[in-house]
Amino acid sequence: MKVILFSVLLMAVTLQASDLPSGSNGRTSVLVELFTSEGCSSCPPADQLLQKLDQQPIAGEEMIVLSEHVDYWNHEGWKDPYSARFYSDRQGVYARRLGLSEPYTPQMIVDGSSQFVGSDAALAQKALAKALADPKVGVRLSSVSAGSNNVLLAHLETAALLPSFGMRDADVYVAVALNHAESQVARGENAGRKLSHTAVVKSMVKVGTLRKGKTFVQDLQLKLEPGTDAGNLRVVAFLQEPEQGRIIGATEQMVPAGPRSAVSGIARSYSFASLWISTVLQVLSPA
Repeated sequence: MKVILFSVLLMAVTLQASDLPSGSNGRTSVLVELFTSEGCSSCPPADQLLQKLDQQPIAGEEMIVLSEHVDYWNHEGWKDPYSARFYSDRQGVYARRLGLSEPYTPQMIVDGSSQFVGSDAALAQKALAKALADPKVGVRLSSVSAGSNNVLLAHLETAALLPSFGMRDADVYVAVALNHAESQVARGENAGRKLSHTAVVKSMVKVGTLRKGKTFVQDLQLKLEPGTDAGNLRVVAFLQEPEQGRIIGATEQMVPAGPRSAVSGIARSYSFASLWISTVLQVLSPA
């Protein structure tokens, strides 16, 4: 009986992680990255298109958007307050892998595979339709909350990386982004304009590796800048082929305002316990 119960426990753990939908509410998730800059006069239309995609315009598809502000425009009279070298470097890796002579803005990249001018709605629609048909690994974020000492807490779990994906492992990334940001630009190509942005990435880190045939589970502690308004944040987790290849799964959760609550953690434990008990009863019940 002990051997049976131990086997059932292992089965329950596997079922809990592998039965994840590819996106929230069972929709297929697609990650859209926009490389942009407040110093670029052709970027505001792309920023607006990203905002429209964030409103979930396609049935059955969950658009998970990220606005990544590059820093190579900062010498043109205006320093983008949301820019960082990290995003310029990330875009540079994409440029080399996708066979481009050099990076450019605005550039939109869908699931790490398709790239086009970020303001081109027709090309965006084509790339999104293709991404919708691609298989995905289920990813889930839960228990997202702002803890003490400027730390963001979350629980991350994924389904198994099946052999059909054709890769030995995948990098697990977590990004923290501002839901909404604005700037009154004083100089440069956009001088005098008030610019609005969606899902502006403040940090992006690799938190682990998903191995073939395995699942990934981890409790996250993400450091925030002092004074950050947690109610204006979202957390995005995604799985990417090593060396910044195709993206095979993604999810996002908005950060609730206010102090951390234990309810979500209790709910997760209850869900696991219910699954385990149900599986035990099914195994032990007479045929």
